[in-house]
Amino acid sequence: MITTFPAPRPHLQHHICCFQPRPSEDALEQRLLLDSIAWPETPSLPDPLSLEQTTDPAHSTFTILPEEGGQQWHVGDQLEVMIKTYDFKGRPKKSGGDVLLARLHNQVLGAGVAGQVLDHLNGSYSAVFSLLWEGSAQVEVTLVHPSEAVTVLQRLTREQPDRVYFKSVFRSGLLSKTTTCNVFLRPTQQPLCNYTDLHTGDPWFCYKPKKLSCDTRIKHSKGGFNQKLKAKEEMLFKSGVNMKVSINASGSANANVLPKMKGQPEVKSSSVKSGPSGYYYQDVWRALDGTTVHQFNTSSAISQCLKGKVVHLYGDSTIRQWFEHLNAALPDLKEFNLHNLKQVGPFMVLDYANNILVTYRCHGPPIRFTNVPTNELRYIANELDDLVGGINTVVVLGIWAHFSTFPIELYIQRLQSIRRAVLRLLDRAPGTLVIIRTANLKALSLYEALTNSDWYSLQHEKVLRAMFRGLNVHLVDAWEMVLAYHLPHSLHPQPPIIKNMIDVLLSYICPQNGG
Repeated sequence: MITTFPAPRPHLQHHICCFQPRPSEDALEQRLLLDSIAWPETPSLPDPLSLEQTTDPAHSTFTILPEEGGQQWHVGDQLEVMIKTYDFKGRPKKSGGDVLLARLHNQVLGAGVAGQVLDHLNGSYSAVFSLLWEGSAQVEVTLVHPSEAVTVLQRLTREQPDRVYFKSVFRSGLLSKTTTCNVFLRPTQQPLCNYTDLHTGDPWFCYKPKKLSCDTRIKHSKGGFNQKLKAKEEMLFKSGVNMKVSINASGSANANVLPKMKGQPEVKSSSVKSGPSGYYYQDVWRALDGTTVHQFNTSSAISQCLKGKVVHLYGDSTIRQWFEHLNAALPDLKEFNLHNLKQVGPFMVLDYANNILVTYRCHGPPIRFTNVPTNELRYIANELDDLVGGINTVVVLGIWAHFSTFPIELYIQRLQSIRRAVLRLLDRAPGTLVIIRTANLKALSLYEALTNSDWYSLQHEKVLRAMFRGLNVHLVDAWEMVLAYHLPHSLHPQPPIIKNMIDVLLSYICPQNGG
């Protein structure tokens, strides 16, 4: 939809970034989702800001329970750790809201599993681990952000949801203009072009250029980032000080896990009910949801699995990374040169002899790519509605990284429209296989923290899981697969992790295969 309308009046400004759900059932679901991911209350920040009262990972500690020792653990038990946080003066913290990660691992065995962290809201936390291998198991606890940093991240989203902005080029003949675009735009005297999608309802606006009409828009790009922190708030996002820093053990960080004993009651934590989705052993991912993850170690094994299949990948650059992996792993795939930019796509590769077609297309805005032709800005729901589907069609979705700076309601509404399209696809073509990649952890700089923090990604990851739970779709748990592995976190996970993700993907497509 392309329309022009006058700029909103100033008194309407507070309505501009208000993502109201459309149908009433969507509104109810949105409320329930927001309740389910509600973060513990975080402290207000003193003025002037000082680190003294903020969480200090160097003073904080964790202890394997029971503290007095003497506990024997067996495979199948759960190990519980108590984490106690302190400020930079060494005083115990009295409130929760810190962002913590926990991992149990044995690098010699190539073993690792994510732990589940429970916030007791009083400065202490529990981390619970499933014991899944024999031998040594070392606990690792990491402070991603102190609770005070979460206060800043929440305020930025509330007050500056447009801090990442976008540009579009408009052109007619020799006349060319560039204006700012976004999910919403602050009111000025400049008229707006409304590109809200008629089918999905996804909002998008650009300031209308003078002397050019709205339908002359030809390119979309990321514009930039407006960093508007208050005085000294950067101190809350310092690598090596209080962002992605390990917390030390008070006592041993290791547990010795004995073989599973017949008839022995398993030691379980009372605080955490659900377990991990999988774990690594010998650097190979083993799922715990009943899926047998096969190893596809040769190009012939992958080709045999994908023979006769059409695989459509839709999403951000973390899904493009899967496309690139498959393209590199299969020498018989030949790429059609569509003369598109490497970052943007769309891309298409074909193995004619084995009748394999693999495509990639990026999701619609907001997307922080550069020089995307506007006719290639497609919403995933619309793309799914154009598919015939069937037993030889595989759909792979991954959409999360470009939504971090916006209110979570925008992401919920995007997933609601995608889910409706998935259900329509599965209704008309029940044999279609739909696989969804979750969000993952990444390396954090100040810029990354303010635009793509793991705390933001965690909210998106929880929402995505909840919204597709119970449907005939499969998840690739990128969050746990990155957390449990011994390599550093990265937005685009390193090759051994990607190889494991692709093995999970192919195991869903070919449950009997491998090699």
